[in-house]
Amino acid sequence: MRHLVSVLVQDHPGVLQRITALIARRGFNIDSLAVGRTHQAGLSRISLVVSGDDKVVEQVEKQLNRLIEVLKVTDHTEPHVERELALVKVHVASVEERLEIKDIAEAFRARIVDVGKKALIFELTGDSQKVSTFIEAMRPYGLLEVMRTGAVALSRGEKTLKVRERKEAV
Repeated sequence: MRHLVSVLVQDHPGVLQRITALIARRGFNIDSLAVGRTHQAGLSRISLVVSGDDKVVEQVEKQLNRLIEVLKVTDHTEPHVERELALVKVHVASVEERLEIKDIAEAFRARIVDVGKKALIFELTGDSQKVSTFIEAMRPYGLLEVMRTGAVALSRGEKTLKVRERKEAV
């Protein structure tokens, strides 16, 4: 089963490495990973997509919560908004192909961000399935390069990742 997990962390050197090492020790492969600063100074948010059953992912969450720099872990099982960004470079052999590719891109609301003589680069945002479907639709034309950011998510409504207080070790 696919799990999208958000981890709110203190923005310190080595935190990402400790988190990914912990997940690797548990035998998980990280399907996607995205990291960025939050609106609060000194805090970052890590979004991980992993596959596994609920019990094993729950154990990983408990292990993550033991790390000092981890402030909150959320497995997005509740209603949430999920997005991924992709840049897709497609080979274009003829004017007819260029028009076909542009029509497909319009259907996915992909935006052309670069035009070359023999290639187009598209920018696409959406859920992971939409991005994957777009890439497969472009495959027959000749994919030259693909770069995906990994999934990010926020819970719907007013629910937020509340920061819990940590007691400093003495």
